[in-house]
Amino acid sequence: MNANSQLNRPGSNLYLVGLMGTGKSTVGKLLAKKLKMEFIDSDEEIEKASSMSIAEMFSKHGEQYFRKMEMDFVNRGHPLEDCLVSCGGGLCIPPGMMESLKEKGKVICLWARIETLLERTKSDESRPLLQTARPLNALKKLLEEREKRYKESDWVIETDNLTPEQVTELIFTNLRNDLV
Repeated sequence: MNANSQLNRPGSNLYLVGLMGTGKSTVGKLLAKKLKMEFIDSDEEIEKASSMSIAEMFSKHGEQYFRKMEMDFVNRGHPLEDCLVSCGGGLCIPPGMMESLKEKGKVICLWARIETLLERTKSDESRPLLQTARPLNALKKLLEEREKRYKESDWVIETDNLTPEQVTELIFTNLRNDLV
């Protein structure tokens, strides 16, 4: 029995959650390739569906509009099997969202220290929640608000001192061991 055969059934998606900068998109692409799954980035899909960037959505319609788009994505915007979804940092936070993800598959939280996150995101201007004079404080506040919810994931993987390839291999090994 291998990971791929067990994951190719309804409710067999993988969802990567965590704060921005934890490596969800990078690891997600590597892991999807290794598992022969379709890679989907929720933020990219929402941008396509709305024909505007996330920054534009926040600016024109506010955060609540974006959160509704995330809910629509989870409920109707992606296949029910054979996908690895890199979720936007706040996607799993609203009531019912983590539970919806878990009904559709396994939820893996990628975790990193605040200092690591700041280093990884400091030059990325596409992150509206960090466009502030004090991005470190913004990250601390987000983590404080979201940590409990992230820890409800099926697994939490610390990424601070690991390369994306090492994180990918760790998740792959855990999946294989979990399914045997």
